[in-house]
Amino acid sequence: MKNIILDVDTGIDDALAIAYAIHSPELNILGITTSFGNTTVSEATKNTLQLLDTIGVKIPVIPGVSKKFNGEDPREKTVTIHGNNGIGEATLSPAVSKPHEMLAHDFIISAIHQHQNDITILTTASQVNLAEAVKKDPNIIPLVDEVLVMGGAISVPGNITPYAEANIYTDTEAAQFTFSSGLPITLVGLDVTTKTLLKRDVLKKWKKKNSSLAHVLAEACEFYMDAYARVEPELNGCALHDPLTVGIAIDSSFVQTAPMHVDVLTEGSKAGQTLGKKASKNTNINVCLDVESNRFVTHFLNRIV
Repeated sequence: MKNIILDVDTGIDDALAIAYAIHSPELNILGITTSFGNTTVSEATKNTLQLLDTIGVKIPVIPGVSKKFNGEDPREKTVTIHGNNGIGEATLSPAVSKPHEMLAHDFIISAIHQHQNDITILTTASQVNLAEAVKKDPNIIPLVDEVLVMGGAISVPGNITPYAEANIYTDTEAAQFTFSSGLPITLVGLDVTTKTLLKRDVLKKWKKKNSSLAHVLAEACEFYMDAYARVEPELNGCALHDPLTVGIAIDSSFVQTAPMHVDVLTEGSKAGQTLGKKASKNTNINVCLDVESNRFVTHFLNRIV
């Protein structure tokens, strides 16, 4: 069983990823840390707690910092994609569980020291919590087995600007810091996530299930797919960005990777762009370039609800 930390900005596709991870016996979730991006830290924390209560599991939820790595306020949340509440206006009961008082980066540091060389960190949000952890205690770098980052776009256009993917764009300096830190990072970017698709007809099946989780996810994904339809009406579904990151933690053979040197542009009109170069030396990241999408989606659907 693989020890993992989920670092999320819950978020519709984060909610899918969390449920997928919980229902995967290969993964032992040590904690879920929250960040800004799709929504605020406080809303991401609330959404995560409510989702866990709906599923019926107890997992520590630890809020992250509310400022970007450079101390600035983060950009506005993506209401048009994820709704005012961050989960597509889906209705969840108030959370019974409470968040931990420890900050996310301190939790990450503590967990890494407790599970040396036996811990994988999955980040599907901004990189600020991980960046703050490394900044505070660089000794954790060689103790991490792997970091799976949902973010970036090496060979395809961005989704928040023509150049930048949303998670990287949210905090460019945090991303550049972690990418250059020496952490063993695998980048799960739009190069592969956009090749995975949850189809709209699946939601009809979820709505028929005797499951509160299935109904919540169907309601949230309907909002998400409607947002996609305004840009890509032929898609008839939505990409499984964050769930693919969980899938790779379970079975790395879902994707094919190549070692690259990756930098993040931190300013200017192309801020957030991930520049990847294949090189014989100075590679810092394994970049996912292809995915067995049908096999992954089938695996995801067999576990999610």
